[in-house]
Amino acid sequence: MSEPATYDFDLAVIGSGGAAFAAAIRATNLGKRVVMVERSTIGGTCVNTGCVPSKALLAAAEARHVALDSARFPGVSTSAGPVDMQELIGGRRALVEAMRSEKYVDLIAEYGWDLRQGSAAFHGTAEEPLLAITSADGTVETIRANHYLVATGSTPWAPPIPGLSEVDWLTSTTAMELDAVPESLLVLGGGYVALEQAQLFARLGTKVTMLVRSRLASAEEPDASRALRGIFADEGIDVVRQATASKVETGPDTGDVVVTATVSGGQQEFRATKLLVATGRRPVTDGLNLAAVGVETGDGGEILVNNGLNSSNPRIWGAGDVTGHREFVYVAASHGAMVAENAFNAAGREVDYRHLPRVTFTSPALAAVGMTDHQANEAGIRCECRVLPLEYVPRALVNRDTRGFIKIVADADTGRIVGITAVAKDAGELAAAGVYILEAGMTVDQVAAMWSPYLTMAEGLRIAAQSFTTDVSMLSCCAA
Repeated sequence: MSEPATYDFDLAVIGSGGAAFAAAIRATNLGKRVVMVERSTIGGTCVNTGCVPSKALLAAAEARHVALDSARFPGVSTSAGPVDMQELIGGRRALVEAMRSEKYVDLIAEYGWDLRQGSAAFHGTAEEPLLAITSADGTVETIRANHYLVATGSTPWAPPIPGLSEVDWLTSTTAMELDAVPESLLVLGGGYVALEQAQLFARLGTKVTMLVRSRLASAEEPDASRALRGIFADEGIDVVRQATASKVETGPDTGDVVVTATVSGGQQEFRATKLLVATGRRPVTDGLNLAAVGVETGDGGEILVNNGLNSSNPRIWGAGDVTGHREFVYVAASHGAMVAENAFNAAGREVDYRHLPRVTFTSPALAAVGMTDHQANEAGIRCECRVLPLEYVPRALVNRDTRGFIKIVADADTGRIVGITAVAKDAGELAAAGVYILEAGMTVDQVAAMWSPYLTMAEGLRIAAQSFTTDVSMLSCCAA
């Protein structure tokens, strides 16, 4: 009878972001021996280069924009001067460092798992995978774990545009390290990163032009795209649709970046002092030697996982952005905890994105949960929709900001709500409420009759539901 296999660790985690920490915390709580391997800065994308720094700068830009919007409230006079970008970035760095320490680094000691600084690569066989960790001084340590989790995240990606490699272009990461506000900025892309950064720099004083292949927020409702286009136009952001960049070069006289693009079949040139490429992200799997241990990857390098987040090797798992799934830190954290449960408790849990909330932190924000009406139709649902302009929401009226809408998509046969989209202040909170509505399987009639506090944006959900049976223009502003 053969001896049972012995392992250095129960779980080896590659990466140190949201997925990695969630898995390590849960596995440690289950009494498992855990090692985490990180080749760069602890904390992953969210705290270092993504959610935290970008939302901190967005909040600063929002404060400046409100100060400049002196006509919004009669009798209130405000003003805003030029932005000290170096001081602003310094404050952002201090916030990131504090949160990295409190929310990530300190937890390693608190929970007591091992940390290795270095680059990880698999070797061995599919039946007995091993992990080699190469430190900065070239020292190599090989460890053997019962289970492995790859949670290496993603990185900004740029399409192969001729000339792009010859110019000094920005990613969403490097844009947040600028020491001066650019005079002008070209943004390639129309997704959530492009939207947030375009408005961020416009509100800091940059002249922004967006080149978008189809429409803004193309995965969401067309109503959202139209609303954001109007909002951006009011703030001086030019949005050029049906634009595909074909060449990038540096202007011979000014040193500006010049982008040649095909726009609706014709060629146009666009110039700016800076170029931001925000055309998506790609999973980080280079150098991991996944093929050697039987882990299959997709065309974009993503680890192919089943609904339980297991790769093609039953001892190797994937979580977060590296799987090619939705790129939200709360998805990554959910993945990480699920991996620990499935690996050590045989929980059999599976991912379910049906009611995943999605938020783009523009101002007003874009948020959604569930299906768009197009998706509902594709799923064979005979849907009925209502779009409620914010002019019918009392909270928006007293805010003196009625830009946006709330949209409900419902099953026409049952009245069950299958999707909610909003462009509004606090739209993220509307989407969070929408998660509970969809999880509970509530109908339009139920939401129309539910309690809702007056002068909250969430009251708009009830009014939108009432619009299925009532002309909302005939309702009293505080009608039940």
